[in-house]
Amino acid sequence: MDPNRHNNLLFVLNPIAGDIEKEDLKEDIDGICSEHTINYEIFTTTGENDKQELERRLRQKKYDAVYAIGGDGTVSLVASVLIGTDTPLGIIPLGSGNGLSKDLDIPQDTEEAMQLIAHHVVRSIDTITLNGKRSIHLSDLGFNALVVKRFSEGDTRGSGSYAWIALQEYLGYEPKHYRIETDADTFEGKAFMVTVANANAWGSNASINPDGILNDGRFEICLIEPFPKAASLGILYKLYTDSIDTSVYTKILKCRKATIYNPDREVMHIDGEPVETAEKIEVEMHPKSLKVILPVPETDH
Repeated sequence: MDPNRHNNLLFVLNPIAGDIEKEDLKEDIDGICSEHTINYEIFTTTGENDKQELERRLRQKKYDAVYAIGGDGTVSLVASVLIGTDTPLGIIPLGSGNGLSKDLDIPQDTEEAMQLIAHHVVRSIDTITLNGKRSIHLSDLGFNALVVKRFSEGDTRGSGSYAWIALQEYLGYEPKHYRIETDADTFEGKAFMVTVANANAWGSNASINPDGILNDGRFEICLIEPFPKAASLGILYKLYTDSIDTSVYTKILKCRKATIYNPDREVMHIDGEPVETAEKIEVEMHPKSLKVILPVPETDH
């Protein structure tokens, strides 16, 4: 029996994600599942009590996999329920960022991503908790978290809107003071931003952690220290060329656990979702705690 064969699937669909017509998407799902004799159900999120409803469905019925169809928020919703279980997470990316799916090399084209329903492999990746809140991708304190917060409060989406907010906030932003204690190193001082990274790049394709590996049992704390305005374009260039780790203003701490002291209670986000800030943040690694559905490697064809 093929261990990657899935007979019963649940699709968690965000109806407002992406520009694609959702009825056409449902027809495509039905076509693929019918072709491969796969039973399926679709749960359409409403923005209210979605996690509780998803948990209820998973208690009532055993699914071979659950697919998140939407952006990073939908992926985080589904992943938060599947961490620590034997049920793998599938992703059909429809958001504006799709950070985790890019780091997992999942096709960004919807039709290509849907082929994973029938042809895939299952692998396990690490997850992190920050004060008990689960993270599978990237979490920030400082400048980028502030931009994410402002962006989430606005009415417009897209990279252009995000860039405009970033420029506005950058002009007046003052780095904050942090103390970071890890099982391997310690940092104390001011930082423009602090990123707790399980993966590599934000959905904007800016890579804060070029050498990060999603299943190595470690995470990275990536710091960008205060820098002169004249250095800003150079830092931006390095972020978009996978070379930020070569900047003199960057420090990367590799660790398995950490405590971040945030005395200014600077804003924070976890996997793109703004969260309540805290003066002390305990970060813990949970090795290979989430199963994910990935494209079949070329060597396996």
